[in-house]
Amino acid sequence: MNFHGATTASRDALASWLANSGAAPGDRLPPERDLCERIGISRGELRKAMTTLEAEGIVERHVGRGTFLRTPSAADKSNEPLVRRLAEITSPHAAMMARLSLEPELAGHAAIHAAPRHLTEARNLADGMRAATNWPEYERLDARLHELIAVASGNPLLAELHRITNAVRVSVVWARLELPEDGPPADYHSFAEHEEIIAALESRDRLAAHAAMRNHLKSVRATLLKDD
Repeated sequence: MNFHGATTASRDALASWLANSGAAPGDRLPPERDLCERIGISRGELRKAMTTLEAEGIVERHVGRGTFLRTPSAADKSNEPLVRRLAEITSPHAAMMARLSLEPELAGHAAIHAAPRHLTEARNLADGMRAATNWPEYERLDARLHELIAVASGNPLLAELHRITNAVRVSVVWARLELPEDGPPADYHSFAEHEEIIAALESRDRLAAHAAMRNHLKSVRATLLKDD
């Protein structure tokens, strides 16, 4: 079984356990160690499966509180088959190229249309990422920042395309990575890159926001896809 197949199998095993566990939306899931024993997968496989299910809108994770089963929205339910189908035919390189094609444009639009509350939340998310003590928490905040920028673009259709693209990206890029137990180092490249994006948004500089997002995504691609 290839890596992506193994990741898909872990995701399906976790989803099957959740469906038959009797858990209701809003219920807190058992600790990682218990879930690993019940499902028969490693902790690393469990975390990748959780990341995928979170992108699909099936679970949500909160620092200090745990992981909870959530009620998928109508959009989550309608997009899930599409996301899974796209994930089966999309390479990590293709997923990152899709981001490079879409997200700089979204950032440029957001520089013009973002409301003050969007900018405040963006700053809070950037601060949260610097304080993250593990990679799943960093990824959750990072995904939220990029989703926020998509929403702040003021274009609902592009924002929905971003949501689908991001869910596929999580499945084929992030979920395949072997990450250490601790969080990102203090000098992690994305921290400064996020700051440049947010500063451009605050300055209402469309071209700078576009360029900053493109530079960030190219850096992410070079870091995550070293062997591609």
